Amino acid sequence: MSTITSLGIGSGLDLNGLLDQLRDAERGRLQPIAQQKEAQQAKLSAYGKLQGALSSLQSAADTLNGSALFGSLSSSVTGTSVTSAADSNAVPGRYDVSVTTLARAQSIATLGFAEDKTFNEGTLTINAGDSDSLEVTVAEGASLEDIRDSINASGSAITATIVNDGGADPFRLVLSTDETGEDAAIGSMTFSGTNSPDDDNSLTFGGTGTMEETVAAQNATLTVNGIDITSQSNQVEGAIQGVTLSLAEEGESANSTIIVERDNFAVRDAISGFVDAFNSLKETTADLTSFNAETGAAGELLGDSALRTIDSRLRGVLGGMVSGGDFSTLSDIGISLQRDGTLEIDAEKLDDAVVNQRQALTTFFAGDTEAGGFAGALSEMLDQVLDDRGLLGSARSGVESRITSLDERSARMEISIEREIERYRVQFGQLDSMIAQMNQTSTYLTQQFDNLNSMLGRD
Repeated sequence: MSTITSLGIGSGLDLNGLLDQLRDAERGRLQPIAQQKEAQQAKLSAYGKLQGALSSLQSAADTLNGSALFGSLSSSVTGTSVTSAADSNAVPGRYDVSVTTLARAQSIATLGFAEDKTFNEGTLTINAGDSDSLEVTVAEGASLEDIRDSINASGSAITATIVNDGGADPFRLVLSTDETGEDAAIGSMTFSGTNSPDDDNSLTFGGTGTMEETVAAQNATLTVNGIDITSQSNQVEGAIQGVTLSLAEEGESANSTIIVERDNFAVRDAISGFVDAFNSLKETTADLTSFNAETGAAGELLGDSALRTIDSRLRGVLGGMVSGGDFSTLSDIGISLQRDGTLEIDAEKLDDAVVNQRQALTTFFAGDTEAGGFAGALSEMLDQVLDDRGLLGSARSGVESRITSLDERSARMEISIEREIERYRVQFGQLDSMIAQMNQTSTYLTQQFDNLNSMLGRD
């Protein structure tokens, strides 16, 4: 709404300033709404922090709610001949590994050519391993680089490079197989050109060809607990059940020992992660419900009914009992509830459960069904809290609705204030005109009286 800049000219009064003061006074009615909205936004943010802490706790519980964690295995290696990785199918045990030879990829090379060497038109045919033969078309006048590029562009398991050996005719075409092992070796290579018997022979491997094998294809050979094993690749799967061996070095000095055992660290780490997530949640709720008696400052969720209900449900799950196993409560495995509401781990007691009572620990946390164990029951309760229509979701929706309602009230009041200010503006305009007319009348009367006094000879 535009401002009438001439307001007050007729009366000489600062009506624009007075109008601004009235507007400020009227807008003061918006302050309580703004304060309420700020409080609701702070509460909404607090619900977000609470949701994050609860989600972290649920993630930690979900990690514990499955037998895969408690059945997980790890492998350790001494020696330098291999590295290893165990999966869920591995069997605990000790395995002595000795690598006799590493698998190698074959490499063949032509004799040397001059830099300006070109070839006649023809077809290069390469047979390697069990794959179909590769045919590469050589154009008339093709260079060694052109042949190299054509082979590499074929998308086959053969890579071509050019090596400069520093001789009189230094440039040699070198072909290597991408895969290791004897089965991947190049069996033959022929070039059928036109009127170029020398070129045919120089690009031929096998028979009377002049190409030579510079690196022979080789299988990996090793022993596992004295059993001979042959592999096309240096990645050996199946030699040890559930364990992948990565061969790295050959020779007796590099012999290795692999020990596959239950991954106690992963289990203990997951349980410690659950305790840390719960204690982090308690720290968050303590901050959100704090009260400072000296300053009167209070947490955004102090006295909040939703938070009280969530806390009550958590205490119910933590204090509950799990049936069907040797462990029935958290304290049985070394996790105790402290006076401040946090959890504390008895490391010695928990380690004993992890190492010596794995099945009982599995039953306690994971149970026989998805929600049968402690972790499943906790995750199910948190689902009811965190669901969009759950306890926390409903509380957030209520706050969001109140914020929307406050925005609507504020918008309506803004309109009402502007209408009131416009009414004042009109009245001030009328006042300005009336005073201006009165000033004009006063000036006219003063002039008339002065004239009359002059006519009567009065000073």
